[in-house]
Amino acid sequence: MTTRMPFLSDNAAPVHPKVWEAMRAADSADNPYDGDALSAELDARFADLFGRECAGLWIATGTAANCLALATMCQPHGGVVCHREAHIEVDEGGAGGFFLHGAKLMLCGDDHGGEGAKLTPDGIAALIDPIRDDVHQVQAHAIAITQASEYGMTYSADELAALANFARSRGLGLHMDGARFANAAAFAGGNAQGAAPKAAGPVDSLAFGFIKNGGMGAEAVVLFDPEQADLVKYRRKRAGHLQCKGRYLAAQILAMLDGDLWLVNASHANAAAGEIATACGDRLMYPVEANELFVQLSEAERETLRAQNFDFYDWGADAARFVTAWNTRDEDTSALAKAIASL
Repeated sequence: MTTRMPFLSDNAAPVHPKVWEAMRAADSADNPYDGDALSAELDARFADLFGRECAGLWIATGTAANCLALATMCQPHGGVVCHREAHIEVDEGGAGGFFLHGAKLMLCGDDHGGEGAKLTPDGIAALIDPIRDDVHQVQAHAIAITQASEYGMTYSADELAALANFARSRGLGLHMDGARFANAAAFAGGNAQGAAPKAAGPVDSLAFGFIKNGGMGAEAVVLFDPEQADLVKYRRKRAGHLQCKGRYLAAQILAMLDGDLWLVNASHANAAAGEIATACGDRLMYPVEANELFVQLSEAERETLRAQNFDFYDWGADAARFVTAWNTRDEDTSALAKAIASL
């Protein structure tokens, strides 16, 4: 049987063995919902990770994590500024409008500056400054950024500080979609504070992704204003996301935090992407700063790679997306790099 070499998505990667072990260890009686001992550890563990007080809540999906956090910042009559290719706009099936009871996503595009689906203060200002301050037009209440971005680029500490300062100056909340936060952190200094530094404001909330990085079914909402935690807890229940055996979600998150497994996994994925990027040369559409590669390839070239047992997604008519993961095999990485270089 021919073995395929998977570069479709880190969502397709298996669950890390240590996560399975942690869930098995949690398989005993404890208080239901989030009243168990493991869930009670999350606030302190995330506070240690980020070097400041915060609240950490488990949630089953990244979509719910983003929307529950944004709902603390945006009223139904308001709007959330995001890139037009942001996950909350393109890939969450209208969940933002659903969870935020009709609040609008206000879209920045390439004409608003920024590279690789990143936002800039000038770009946001160009979008929102022409809006009249009256009841006839939707007013911006929050900004949502993605770390790493939808095109695999990482916000630097200076970029985050500029965005945080802008948000504060305009009275806007700042949320970070961190589905690949671990990969951004691995790129930006090898720790959580590198990708969401304290000096940068900080962001008000973070959807900390674990599933793409070795988790099974647990993400975290991290709130840097712990007083917002009760509001999110009520919204989590109302949205149908308060699981009665929450200890199994908490166990996954704690297992990933133990020994910085989240960072070890992401570093492996980033290194694999970096090796492939070197072989791509000027085919790269964006700098590789996490674990995604967007590569210019003709249809014939893509078919050549598929014939060599590589799996990946087409990205428009003349490009492909390759995603590495915590379990990407070194031999698969080297094979893909060699295959692209040989085209």
